[in-house]
Amino acid sequence: MSVGERDPHTGHAMTGHEWNGIKELNTPVPKPVWFFLTATVLFSVVYWVLMPAWPLGVTYTKGLLGIDQRTRVAGDLEKAAMKRATWTGKIEDMDLSTIQADAPLMQIVREAGPALFGDNCAVCHGTDARGGKGYPNLTDTAWLWGGDPETVAETIRVGINASHDETRVSQMPALGRDQILDRNAVLNVVSYVQSLSDSALATGGQADAVAAGKEVFADNCAACHGEDGRGSIDMGAPNLTDGFWIYGGDRQSVFSTVWGGRQGTMPAWESRLTLVDRKILTLYLLDLGSVRQ
Repeated sequence: MSVGERDPHTGHAMTGHEWNGIKELNTPVPKPVWFFLTATVLFSVVYWVLMPAWPLGVTYTKGLLGIDQRTRVAGDLEKAAMKRATWTGKIEDMDLSTIQADAPLMQIVREAGPALFGDNCAVCHGTDARGGKGYPNLTDTAWLWGGDPETVAETIRVGINASHDETRVSQMPALGRDQILDRNAVLNVVSYVQSLSDSALATGGQADAVAAGKEVFADNCAACHGEDGRGSIDMGAPNLTDGFWIYGGDRQSVFSTVWGGRQGTMPAWESRLTLVDRKILTLYLLDLGSVRQ
C-alpha cells in the first residue's frame, strides 16, 4: 500500500500501515479538540498576564490585577479579629461569674469552647472531657483544687507540677516502695480507703483489715486527705469518699497508688493561651459539667 493512497469511501489519506488487510486512515484531529486546546493556551496566557504566576528568583511576576492571596488571607483574618473584638473585649474585662450570667456571652463560650478544648485538652482528658486512667473527669463534681470559676481558671493558668513559677504542687508519696509502710499495712489501709466509699466493707470479711487500716490512715494519710478522708483542695488531695477515682478504684489500682505513689502533671497554659481563651475554657468546662450532671 502506498503512502499517498486515499480511502475511496471517506477520501482520507492512508498512513501506509496495514494489519491483516485492515488499512489505517490518516484522519485529522477533531475540531472540538483543537478548540479546547486553543482555549486552554489562551486562558494560560491571559492568566499569566493578570495573576501572580512566574517565579523570578527571590520574587515573582505580580500580574496586572495585583492579586496577592497572602495579603487577602491576612485581611480576612484582620476582619475576623475585628468582629471577634466586640465580644472578646467583654470576656477579657468581665469577671467569670458575670460572664456566666450573660446568656449571649455564654452562647459564644459554648461555640468557641469545643475547638479550644479539642486542640489543647482532649489529648489527655478525652474528647468528651470524661478523662481516663490518670486524667481527671472534668464533667463531674470532684475538683482536686476547687471547682469555682476563679480556682479552675487559676489551675489552667499555672498548671499542676508544671514548669510555671506559681504552679500548683501535689504528690502522693510511695508509702510501700519507699518502705514507709510494710506490705501488710499497705493492704490494710487499702481496705480502709475502699471502705470510705463502700461502707459494706467495714462489716464484711475485711472488717479487721479496715479497722487496722483506719489507724494506718490516721498516722500516714490524714495530714493530706483529712481525718474523714474527704481530701483538701488546698493541697490537691482527692476526696476518698465520693467514689470518683483518677487512677481507678478497684483494689489493685488503689494498692498500686498507695504502694508506688502518684504525681500527676498538667501543663501551665498562661504562655500558650490568651486570657480570653483561658476564660472561655474555664466557663466551657463548668458549663459542660453542669449540663452532664
